Amino acid sequence: MQSEEKRTRQSVDLASLEPAVRVKQLATYGAMVEVDPNVPPRRYYRSGLEMVRMANVYLEEGNLENAYILYMKFMTLFVEKIRKHPEYTSVPAQVKIVNQTKLKEVMPKAEKLKQKLLDQYAKEHQTYKENSSKRRAAEEERRKQEQEDAKLAQRLQADENRRDNVTSTPHLKHTEQWAVSPSAPPVDGIVYPEDWPAAQPRPAPLFRPDPPESAAKPPLNRESSNFSGLLTPLLARAAERPSLRRVRAPSALLARFLRLAAADTARNVECCGILAGVLERDQLKITHVIVPKQTGTADSCSTNNEEEIFHYQDQHNLITLGWIHTHPTQTAFLSSVDLHTQCSYQLMMPEAIAIVCAPKYNETGYFALTPDYGMQFIANCRLSGFHPHPNDPPLFYNVNHIHLDETAPVEMVDLRR
Repeated sequence: MQSEEKRTRQSVDLASLEPAVRVKQLATYGAMVEVDPNVPPRRYYRSGLEMVRMANVYLEEGNLENAYILYMKFMTLFVEKIRKHPEYTSVPAQVKIVNQTKLKEVMPKAEKLKQKLLDQYAKEHQTYKENSSKRRAAEEERRKQEQEDAKLAQRLQADENRRDNVTSTPHLKHTEQWAVSPSAPPVDGIVYPEDWPAAQPRPAPLFRPDPPESAAKPPLNRESSNFSGLLTPLLARAAERPSLRRVRAPSALLARFLRLAAADTARNVECCGILAGVLERDQLKITHVIVPKQTGTADSCSTNNEEEIFHYQDQHNLITLGWIHTHPTQTAFLSSVDLHTQCSYQLMMPEAIAIVCAPKYNETGYFALTPDYGMQFIANCRLSGFHPHPNDPPLFYNVNHIHLDETAPVEMVDLRR
Protein backbone atom coordinates (compact mmCIF):
# COMPACT_ATOMS: atom_id res chain seq x y z
CA MET A 1 0.00 0.00 0.00
CA GLN A 2 2.79 2.42 0.89
CA SER A 3 4.74 1.68 -2.28
CA GLU A 4 1.59 2.26 -4.35
CA GLU A 5 1.03 5.60 -2.62
CA LYS A 6 4.67 6.50 -3.21
CA ARG A 7 4.36 5.71 -6.93
CA THR A 8 1.20 7.84 -7.12
CA ARG A 9 2.92 10.78 -5.47
CA GLN A 10 5.94 10.39 -7.75
CA SER A 11 3.65 10.33 -10.77
CA VAL A 12 1.93 13.53 -9.63
CA ASP A 13 5.33 15.07 -8.91
CA LEU A 14 6.63 14.34 -12.42
CA ALA A 15 3.41 15.51 -14.06
CA SER A 16 3.91 18.90 -12.38
CA LEU A 17 7.06 19.45 -14.45
CA GLU A 18 7.12 20.97 -17.92
CA PRO A 19 7.30 18.27 -20.65
CA ALA A 20 10.65 19.51 -21.99
CA VAL A 21 12.14 19.37 -18.49
CA ARG A 22 11.08 15.74 -18.05
CA VAL A 23 12.55 14.67 -21.38
CA LYS A 24 15.78 16.49 -20.59
CA GLN A 25 15.90 14.68 -17.27
CA LEU A 26 15.71 11.32 -19.08
CA ALA A 27 18.39 12.40 -21.54
CA THR A 28 20.65 13.47 -18.68
CA TYR A 29 20.37 10.06 -17.08
CA GLY A 30 20.99 8.42 -20.46
CA ALA A 31 24.22 10.42 -20.76
CA MET A 32 25.58 8.98 -17.51
CA VAL A 33 27.94 6.57 -19.23
CA GLU A 34 31.62 6.20 -18.42
CA VAL A 35 34.27 4.13 -20.17
CA ASP A 36 36.67 2.18 -17.97
CA PRO A 37 40.08 1.84 -19.65
CA ASN A 38 40.55 -1.54 -17.93
CA VAL A 39 37.55 -3.03 -19.73
CA PRO A 40 38.37 -4.13 -23.29
CA PRO A 41 36.56 -2.00 -25.88
CA ARG A 42 35.13 -5.14 -27.49
CA ARG A 43 33.14 -5.67 -24.28
CA TYR A 44 31.54 -2.25 -24.72
CA TYR A 45 30.60 -3.01 -28.29
CA ARG A 46 28.95 -6.24 -27.13
CA SER A 47 27.16 -4.38 -24.35
CA GLY A 48 25.95 -1.82 -26.88
CA LEU A 49 24.18 -4.48 -28.91
CA GLU A 50 22.49 -5.73 -25.74
CA MET A 51 21.42 -2.17 -24.83
CA VAL A 52 19.62 -1.87 -28.15
CA ARG A 53 18.11 -5.32 -27.70
CA MET A 54 16.68 -4.35 -24.29
CA ALA A 55 15.53 -0.94 -25.55
CA ASN A 56 13.59 -2.63 -28.35
CA VAL A 57 11.87 -4.88 -25.80
CA TYR A 58 10.93 -1.89 -23.65
CA LEU A 59 9.56 -0.16 -26.74
CA GLU A 60 7.43 -3.17 -27.69
CA GLU A 61 6.05 -3.37 -24.13
CA GLY A 62 5.17 0.33 -24.12
CA ASN A 63 7.80 1.33 -21.56
CA LEU A 64 8.83 4.43 -23.49
CA GLU A 65 10.96 6.03 -20.78
CA ASN A 66 13.30 3.08 -20.27
CA ALA A 67 13.55 2.57 -24.02
CA TYR A 68 14.54 6.21 -24.51
CA ILE A 69 17.13 6.08 -21.71
CA LEU A 70 18.80 3.00 -23.22
CA TYR A 71 18.84 4.49 -26.72
CA MET A 72 20.46 7.62 -25.25
CA LYS A 73 23.04 5.52 -23.41
CA PHE A 74 23.88 3.70 -26.62
CA MET A 75 24.29 6.92 -28.60
CA THR A 76 26.30 8.64 -25.85
CA LEU A 77 28.63 5.66 -25.58
CA PHE A 78 29.37 5.23 -29.27
CA VAL A 79 29.12 8.77 -30.57
CA GLU A 80 31.23 10.31 -27.83
CA LYS A 81 32.67 8.19 -25.02
CA ILE A 82 34.13 5.08 -26.70
CA ARG A 83 36.60 7.15 -28.71
CA LYS A 84 38.36 8.06 -25.45
CA HIS A 85 39.23 4.41 -24.74
CA PRO A 86 43.01 3.91 -25.00
CA GLU A 87 42.47 0.78 -27.13
CA TYR A 88 39.84 2.26 -29.42
CA THR A 89 42.09 2.04 -32.47
CA SER A 90 42.49 -1.71 -31.94
CA VAL A 91 38.78 -2.41 -32.47
CA PRO A 92 38.36 -4.33 -35.75
CA ALA A 93 36.84 -2.36 -38.61
CA GLN A 94 34.04 -4.92 -39.03
CA VAL A 95 32.94 -4.41 -35.42
CA LYS A 96 32.84 -0.65 -35.93
CA ILE A 97 30.80 -1.07 -39.12
CA VAL A 98 28.19 -3.13 -37.28
CA ASN A 99 28.08 -0.48 -34.58
CA GLN A 100 27.65 2.36 -37.09
CA THR A 101 24.76 0.48 -38.68
CA LYS A 102 23.09 0.22 -35.29
CA LEU A 103 23.62 3.93 -34.68
CA LYS A 104 21.84 4.79 -37.93
CA GLU A 105 18.95 2.59 -36.80
CA VAL A 106 18.77 3.97 -33.25
CA MET A 107 19.03 7.72 -33.91
CA PRO A 108 15.71 8.15 -35.75
CA LYS A 109 14.04 5.78 -33.27
CA ALA A 110 15.20 7.94 -30.38
CA GLU A 111 14.01 11.11 -32.10
CA LYS A 112 10.52 9.70 -32.70
CA LEU A 113 10.41 8.40 -29.16
CA LYS A 114 11.35 11.82 -27.82
CA GLN A 115 8.37 13.37 -29.61
CA LYS A 116 6.03 10.67 -28.26
CA LEU A 117 7.25 11.37 -24.75
CA LEU A 118 6.79 15.11 -25.20
CA ASP A 119 3.20 14.54 -26.35
CA GLN A 120 2.49 12.15 -23.48
CA TYR A 121 4.02 14.50 -20.90
CA ALA A 122 2.09 17.46 -22.32
CA LYS A 123 -1.21 15.62 -21.74
CA GLU A 124 -0.17 14.62 -18.21
CA HIS A 125 0.93 18.18 -17.43
CA GLN A 126 -2.36 19.62 -18.69
CA THR A 127 -4.32 17.13 -16.57
CA TYR A 128 -2.16 18.04 -13.57
CA LYS A 129 -2.88 21.77 -14.01
CA GLU A 130 -6.61 21.15 -14.38
CA ASN A 131 -6.69 18.95 -11.26
CA SER A 132 -4.62 21.50 -9.34
CA SER A 133 -7.07 24.27 -10.26
CA LYS A 134 -10.03 22.15 -9.17
CA ARG A 135 -8.25 21.21 -5.97
CA ARG A 136 -7.47 24.85 -5.12
CA ALA A 137 -11.10 25.82 -5.74
CA ALA A 138 -12.33 22.96 -3.55
CA GLU A 139 -9.88 23.92 -0.80
CA GLU A 140 -11.03 27.55 -0.91
CA GLU A 141 -14.67 26.48 -0.74
CA ARG A 142 -13.91 24.19 2.19
CA ARG A 143 -12.12 26.97 4.10
CA LYS A 144 -15.06 29.33 3.57
CA GLN A 145 -17.50 26.69 4.77
CA GLU A 146 -15.41 26.00 7.87
CA GLN A 147 -15.28 29.71 8.67
CA GLU A 148 -19.08 29.98 8.31
CA ASP A 149 -19.53 26.91 10.49
CA ALA A 150 -17.26 28.40 13.15
CA LYS A 151 -19.16 31.71 13.17
CA LEU A 152 -22.50 29.91 13.40
CA ALA A 153 -21.24 27.79 16.30
CA GLN A 154 -20.12 30.93 18.15
CA ARG A 155 -23.51 32.62 17.63
CA LEU A 156 -25.37 29.55 18.85
CA GLN A 157 -23.14 29.36 21.91
CA ALA A 158 -23.70 33.03 22.69
CA ASP A 159 -27.49 32.65 22.33
CA GLU A 160 -27.45 29.65 24.67
CA ASN A 161 -25.43 31.58 27.26
CA ARG A 162 -27.89 34.49 27.16
CA ARG A 163 -30.84 32.15 27.64
CA ASP A 164 -29.14 30.52 30.63
CA ASN A 165 -28.53 33.95 32.25
CA VAL A 166 -32.11 35.08 31.74
CA THR A 167 -33.73 31.97 33.15
CA SER A 168 -31.34 31.56 36.08
CA THR A 169 -32.50 34.71 38.06
CA PRO A 170 -36.23 33.83 38.57
CA HIS A 171 -35.19 30.35 39.47
CA LEU A 172 -32.87 31.62 42.17
CA LYS A 173 -35.53 33.99 43.55
CA HIS A 174 -38.03 31.17 43.76
CA THR A 175 -35.50 29.00 45.54
CA GLU A 176 -34.55 31.77 47.95
CA GLN A 177 -38.22 32.51 48.66
CA TRP A 178 -39.04 28.99 49.74
CA ALA A 179 -35.82 28.76 51.68
CA VAL A 180 -36.94 31.69 53.82
CA SER A 181 -40.45 30.50 54.46
CA PRO A 182 -41.63 27.45 52.53
CA SER A 183 -44.99 27.54 54.34
CA ALA A 184 -45.72 31.24 53.66
CA PRO A 185 -44.46 32.42 50.24
CA PRO A 186 -44.58 36.15 49.54
CA VAL A 187 -47.65 37.37 47.82
CA ASP A 188 -45.79 39.09 44.99
CA GLY A 189 -43.29 36.18 44.59
CA ILE A 190 -40.31 38.54 45.18
CA VAL A 191 -37.82 38.13 48.02
CA TYR A 192 -36.51 41.43 49.40
CA PRO A 193 -33.23 41.77 51.30
CA GLU A 194 -34.99 42.30 54.64
CA ASP A 195 -36.86 39.02 54.14
CA TRP A 196 -33.59 37.04 54.37
CA PRO A 197 -32.55 36.06 57.92
CA ALA A 198 -29.27 37.66 58.95
CA ALA A 199 -28.02 34.46 60.53
CA GLN A 200 -28.40 32.42 57.37
CA PRO A 201 -25.86 33.01 54.56
CA ARG A 202 -27.33 33.85 51.22
CA PRO A 203 -26.33 31.37 48.53
CA ALA A 204 -24.28 32.69 45.59
CA PRO A 205 -26.30 33.08 42.43
CA LEU A 206 -25.93 30.30 39.92
CA PHE A 207 -24.84 31.51 36.48
CA ARG A 208 -22.70 30.30 33.54
CA PRO A 209 -20.17 32.87 32.24
CA ASP A 210 -19.65 33.35 28.52
CA PRO A 211 -16.61 31.41 27.26
CA PRO A 212 -13.65 33.61 26.31
CA GLU A 213 -12.87 34.06 22.63
CA SER A 214 -9.70 31.96 22.98
CA ALA A 215 -11.75 28.94 24.01
CA ALA A 216 -13.59 28.81 20.72
CA LYS A 217 -12.46 25.82 18.64
CA PRO A 218 -10.40 27.04 15.67
CA PRO A 219 -11.37 25.87 12.22
CA LEU A 220 -9.65 22.67 11.14
CA ASN A 221 -6.74 22.94 8.74
CA ARG A 222 -7.08 19.84 6.57
CA GLU A 223 -4.33 20.40 4.05
CA SER A 224 -4.28 17.30 1.89
CA SER A 225 -1.21 15.17 2.69
CA ASN A 226 -1.35 13.70 -0.79
CA PHE A 227 -0.10 16.95 -2.31
CA SER A 228 2.23 18.33 0.38
CA GLY A 229 5.92 18.54 -0.45
CA LEU A 230 5.55 17.18 -3.97
CA LEU A 231 8.12 19.24 -5.80
CA THR A 232 11.16 17.09 -5.15
CA PRO A 233 14.40 18.39 -6.71
CA LEU A 234 15.16 17.00 -10.15
CA LEU A 235 18.39 15.41 -9.04
CA ALA A 236 16.53 13.42 -6.41
CA ARG A 237 14.05 12.29 -9.04
CA ALA A 238 16.85 11.22 -11.37
CA ALA A 239 18.62 9.39 -8.55
CA GLU A 240 15.57 7.19 -8.00
CA ARG A 241 15.45 6.00 -11.60
CA PRO A 242 18.33 3.50 -11.67
CA SER A 243 16.77 1.09 -9.15
CA LEU A 244 17.81 -2.51 -9.77
CA ARG A 245 15.42 -4.69 -11.71
CA ARG A 246 14.61 -8.13 -10.35
CA VAL A 247 16.58 -11.07 -11.72
CA ARG A 248 14.66 -14.36 -11.88
CA ALA A 249 16.86 -17.45 -11.82
CA PRO A 250 15.64 -21.04 -12.27
CA SER A 251 16.24 -23.08 -9.11
CA ALA A 252 17.33 -26.02 -11.29
CA LEU A 253 20.25 -23.98 -12.61
CA LEU A 254 22.62 -24.78 -9.73
CA ALA A 255 22.29 -28.57 -9.76
CA ARG A 256 22.58 -28.74 -13.54
CA PHE A 257 25.65 -26.52 -13.63
CA LEU A 258 27.34 -28.54 -10.89
CA ARG A 259 26.77 -31.68 -12.94
CA LEU A 260 28.45 -30.04 -15.94
CA ALA A 261 31.34 -28.96 -13.69
CA ALA A 262 31.64 -32.30 -11.85
CA ALA A 263 34.63 -33.56 -13.86
CA ASP A 264 36.54 -30.32 -13.26
CA THR A 265 35.55 -30.28 -9.59
CA ALA A 266 36.94 -33.81 -9.18
CA ARG A 267 40.25 -32.54 -10.58
CA ASN A 268 40.20 -29.51 -8.25
CA VAL A 269 39.71 -27.16 -11.21
CA GLU A 270 37.32 -24.22 -11.37
CA CYS A 271 34.57 -24.16 -14.00
CA CYS A 272 32.68 -21.08 -15.19
CA GLY A 273 29.66 -20.21 -17.30
CA ILE A 274 27.82 -17.16 -18.61
CA LEU A 275 24.34 -16.34 -17.31
CA ALA A 276 22.21 -15.21 -20.23
CA GLY A 277 18.53 -14.45 -20.64
CA VAL A 278 15.87 -11.99 -21.66
CA LEU A 279 14.13 -8.84 -20.51
CA GLU A 280 10.40 -9.23 -19.93
CA ARG A 281 8.06 -6.77 -18.20
CA ASP A 282 10.99 -4.96 -16.59
CA GLN A 283 12.33 -8.20 -15.13
CA LEU A 284 15.53 -9.95 -16.18
CA LYS A 285 15.09 -13.69 -16.60
CA ILE A 286 17.99 -16.11 -16.74
CA THR A 287 17.08 -18.68 -19.38
CA HIS A 288 20.49 -20.05 -20.44
CA VAL A 289 23.83 -20.97 -18.93
CA ILE A 290 26.53 -20.92 -21.61
CA VAL A 291 29.66 -22.88 -20.67
CA PRO A 292 32.41 -21.69 -23.02
CA LYS A 293 35.74 -23.23 -23.89
CA GLN A 294 37.94 -22.35 -20.94
CA THR A 295 41.13 -22.83 -19.01
CA GLY A 296 40.92 -23.43 -15.27
CA THR A 297 43.11 -23.91 -12.21
CA ALA A 298 42.39 -24.57 -8.55
CA ASP A 299 41.62 -20.89 -7.95
CA SER A 300 40.95 -19.29 -11.34
CA CYS A 301 39.14 -19.74 -14.62
CA SER A 302 39.34 -17.85 -17.94
CA THR A 303 37.20 -18.16 -21.06
CA ASN A 304 38.51 -18.85 -24.54
CA ASN A 305 37.06 -18.02 -27.95
CA GLU A 306 34.47 -15.51 -26.74
CA GLU A 307 33.23 -15.10 -30.31
CA GLU A 308 31.38 -18.40 -29.94
CA ILE A 309 29.52 -17.01 -26.92
CA PHE A 310 28.63 -13.82 -28.78
CA HIS A 311 27.46 -15.75 -31.82
CA TYR A 312 25.17 -17.97 -29.75
CA GLN A 313 23.70 -14.98 -27.88
CA ASP A 314 23.06 -13.10 -31.12
CA GLN A 315 21.32 -16.11 -32.64
CA HIS A 316 18.97 -16.42 -29.65
CA ASN A 317 18.61 -12.69 -28.77
CA LEU A 318 20.12 -13.22 -25.32
CA ILE A 319 21.56 -10.58 -23.02
CA THR A 320 24.34 -11.16 -20.48
CA LEU A 321 23.10 -11.17 -16.88
CA GLY A 322 26.25 -12.24 -15.04
CA TRP A 323 28.35 -15.33 -14.55
CA ILE A 324 28.65 -18.48 -12.46
CA HIS A 325 31.71 -20.42 -11.33
CA THR A 326 32.82 -23.04 -8.83
CA HIS A 327 35.23 -22.98 -5.90
CA PRO A 328 36.20 -26.68 -5.73
CA THR A 329 38.01 -26.52 -2.37
CA GLN A 330 37.06 -23.12 -0.94
CA THR A 331 33.96 -21.47 0.47
CA ALA A 332 31.63 -19.20 -1.50
CA PHE A 333 33.07 -15.68 -1.79
CA LEU A 334 34.58 -13.33 -4.38
CA SER A 335 38.36 -13.40 -4.61
CA SER A 336 40.34 -10.37 -5.77
CA VAL A 337 40.35 -11.75 -9.32
CA ASP A 338 36.62 -12.48 -9.08
CA LEU A 339 35.98 -8.89 -8.00
CA HIS A 340 37.61 -7.53 -11.15
CA THR A 341 35.69 -10.00 -13.30
CA GLN A 342 32.41 -9.02 -11.65
CA CYS A 343 33.21 -5.33 -12.12
CA SER A 344 33.45 -5.77 -15.90
CA TYR A 345 30.00 -7.43 -15.93
CA GLN A 346 28.40 -4.93 -13.56
CA LEU A 347 29.70 -1.93 -15.50
CA MET A 348 27.73 -3.18 -18.48
CA MET A 349 24.65 -4.35 -16.54
CA PRO A 350 24.06 -2.93 -13.02
CA GLU A 351 21.94 -5.99 -12.12
CA ALA A 352 24.64 -8.50 -13.16
CA ILE A 353 25.30 -11.10 -10.49
CA ALA A 354 28.06 -13.55 -9.69
CA ILE A 355 26.94 -16.99 -8.54
CA VAL A 356 29.65 -18.87 -6.65
CA CYS A 357 29.18 -22.59 -5.95
CA ALA A 358 31.28 -24.24 -3.25
CA PRO A 359 30.35 -27.97 -3.49
CA LYS A 360 32.81 -29.08 -0.79
CA TYR A 361 31.06 -26.88 1.77
CA ASN A 362 27.60 -27.11 0.19
CA GLU A 363 27.48 -23.32 -0.14
CA THR A 364 26.12 -21.03 -2.83
CA GLY A 365 26.57 -17.28 -2.91
CA TYR A 366 24.78 -14.67 -5.03
CA PHE A 367 27.09 -11.66 -5.06
CA ALA A 368 27.60 -8.21 -6.57
CA LEU A 369 29.94 -5.30 -5.90
CA THR A 370 28.50 -2.69 -3.56
CA PRO A 371 27.29 0.17 -5.80
CA ASP A 372 28.30 2.93 -3.38
CA TYR A 373 31.90 1.79 -2.82
CA GLY A 374 32.95 -1.55 -4.30
CA MET A 375 32.32 -0.61 -7.94
CA GLN A 376 34.34 2.59 -7.71
CA PHE A 377 37.18 0.99 -5.77
CA ILE A 378 37.63 -1.99 -8.10
CA ALA A 379 37.21 0.14 -11.25
CA ASN A 380 40.08 2.32 -10.03
CA CYS A 381 42.28 -0.61 -8.98
CA ARG A 382 45.09 -1.16 -11.51
CA LEU A 383 46.51 -4.36 -10.01
CA SER A 384 46.07 -7.73 -11.70
CA GLY A 385 46.24 -11.32 -10.52
CA PHE A 386 45.63 -12.13 -6.86
CA HIS A 387 46.27 -9.11 -4.65
CA PRO A 388 44.92 -7.84 -1.31
CA HIS A 389 41.89 -5.56 -1.03
CA PRO A 390 40.52 -3.87 2.09
CA ASN A 391 37.53 -5.54 3.73
CA ASP A 392 36.05 -2.48 5.44
CA PRO A 393 33.84 -1.12 4.05
CA PRO A 394 32.74 -4.25 2.17
CA LEU A 395 33.49 -4.45 -1.55
CA PHE A 396 30.73 -6.97 -2.32
CA TYR A 397 27.46 -8.11 -0.78
CA ASN A 398 24.79 -10.80 -0.95
CA VAL A 399 22.31 -9.49 -3.49
CA ASN A 400 18.61 -9.21 -2.74
CA HIS A 401 17.34 -8.49 -6.26
CA ILE A 402 17.50 -12.15 -7.30
CA HIS A 403 14.48 -14.45 -7.10
CA LEU A 404 14.74 -18.22 -7.44
CA ASP A 405 11.93 -19.67 -9.55
CA GLU A 406 11.03 -23.31 -8.85
CA THR A 407 9.16 -23.75 -12.14
CA ALA A 408 11.29 -21.80 -14.63
CA PRO A 409 13.20 -23.89 -17.18
CA VAL A 410 16.87 -23.38 -18.01
CA GLU A 411 18.93 -24.46 -21.01
CA MET A 412 22.52 -25.55 -20.46
CA VAL A 413 24.73 -24.84 -23.48
CA ASP A 414 28.14 -26.55 -23.29
CA LEU A 415 30.41 -25.08 -25.94
CA ARG A 416 33.37 -27.17 -24.74
CA ARG A 417 32.08 -30.16 -26.70
